[in-house]
This record gives sequence, C-alpha cells and structure tokens, in this order.
Amino acid sequence: MRIFNHKNEKKKEKGDKFSLFLLSLYHKHKKIMEDKQVMKETISEIGQNNSTTAMKYYSFDWDDNLMYMPTFIRLKDDKGNTVGMTTIDFAEYRTLVGKKPFNYKGHIIVGTSKDSYVEFGVTYDKQFLIDSMVSPIGPAWMDFVEAINNGSIFSIITARGHTPSTLKKAVYQLIKSNKHGIDSNKLVKNLRRYRDLADEDKLTKDQLIISYLNLCRFYPVSYGVSSEANPEEGKIKAMENFIKYVKVVSKHLQKKALMKNKISNYFTPFIGFSDDDVRNVDTMKNHFRDKEENILQTYLTSGGIKRKY
Repeated sequence: MRIFNHKNEKKKEKGDKFSLFLLSLYHKHKKIMEDKQVMKETISEIGQNNSTTAMKYYSFDWDDNLMYMPTFIRLKDDKGNTVGMTTIDFAEYRTLVGKKPFNYKGHIIVGTSKDSYVEFGVTYDKQFLIDSMVSPIGPAWMDFVEAINNGSIFSIITARGHTPSTLKKAVYQLIKSNKHGIDSNKLVKNLRRYRDLADEDKLTKDQLIISYLNLCRFYPVSYGVSSEANPEEGKIKAMENFIKYVKVVSKHLQKKALMKNKISNYFTPFIGFSDDDVRNVDTMKNHFRDKEENILQTYLTSGGIKRKY
C-alpha cells in the first residue's frame, strides 16, 4: 500500500516529525500549568517539579493485553492429533510445552509441530489485519486509546512474528475506523493545532495519521527468528531499542524547546509497559530495575485486570 511506503514518506517527514511531537508536549505542558485541576487529573501521566517535566510514553504487548485474538498455537497430543491452544492458556502452559506431557482439555499434550506458530507469522499477516478489527479488547485497551487520542508515542512489543508493517497497518485501520473509543478526529484536531503553532505546511487527515504512526515503533520479536515460545529475550532487546529511541527523542525535544523558549524545564522520559504474561513482565522488570536512569514502569494484565507490577 502506498501510504506505508517508507522510502517515499521518510524524506517528506524528516523535517517535521520531531517538531510535531514537540508542540504536542508544549501544548500539554502549557495546559497543565494554566489549570491546576487538570494537573490533578493527569498527575499519573505527567509528574512535575521545579526543574523537570516527566513525559509518559507507552509500550504494549498485543495478545490478551490489547486484544483477545482468535489465534491458536497448534500442539500435538499423544495420538498424533493437532490441538489448538489459546494464547491465554499458552501463557500458563508454555513452560511445559516440549518439556513433559500434560493434560489439556482431555488431551495429553506431548509437544509442538513445525507449524505450531504459523498463525503468528507472516503467512497470516492478512488474517491478523482482519482479526484485529473484530476481536474483543483487552485490559490495557483504554491506555492504548489514551495514547492514540493524545498523540503520544507508543510501541508494540509482541511475541508474534508478523512483518512490522502489518502491525502498523492494523493500528492504522483501528484509528481510521474509530474502534472502541479511538477518536481519529480528536487525534487529528490536536495534530493540526500543533502544526499551526509551528507555522508548518498543512497536511491531510490521512497524512497526519501516517506521520504520527511513523513516530511510533512496532516490534514483532519473532519476525524472522521464530521465538514465539520463549519471547522474553526478544522483548527485552525490543525495549532496549525503544528506550534508546525515547531518550533520543526527549533530548531533541529539550533542545528544540530551549531554542524556541517554549519550556524552561527538562524533559524526563517515562515508559509504561503492559503485558499479560507474568514471566515477560517479571523478566522485563528485573532486567531494567538496576539500570542507570531506569525509566520503565511495568504493569501486569493477566486475568483481565491491570495492576502495577
């Protein structure tokens, strides 16, 4: 599809993508400083003192966190039959798969097959786009809506192995269709206001949405490496890349803000990451906990309930 041709879009967006997001931060900061009540209502998102402004970025797992997808892992029982297991159940049983036989819904599961994760890869890219439009939403969905409607930078870090552009197209479809609380008009209204403040060229609604999505990051960690069964290491690497990106963006924004005398404070990035698998969340938290300038806050959404972890 033309709209996701990065070679054509990259040159066009190079000069304006950071200034677009800078103005979104400026607008939010200015509103908070003028309205104490708004500050109280958004204190969980933006923490502020005399010298810093903590700006929140978002990172989401997809399955059973954002959406409950009708995708199955294909396992083998002791009679050679294929048994489909949901992603929710797989999060519970995956440490047993291939290690020892276990009972699952009347079947003795003995292992996987070469196509166990085929529905999570590039072969099923088109089906993923279809399923993402009709699947029930998960416990982190409203945070996803908040991120999009506010124009905040986010990342998708999933064990799936679809092409990254497929994940981006799925989010594009959700935005264009105003699914489950997403408000494309609100997003575009804010983006246009920011561009007007910067005296930048007018863009169409579609161009603004594409420009925004090109700021976000999509990490299907099994893409090309087949690590669906044990994605922890891939998710950590993806988060390391996203943290580096966020820090670069924040430094660039600070430089822009000081040059334009818009904000005197420093931008301190903060990332909220949610996942439904406790092993992923625990591994992520432990890996970054002792890192210098740790900016990650983890949330567990197993059982359909979001809580700080």
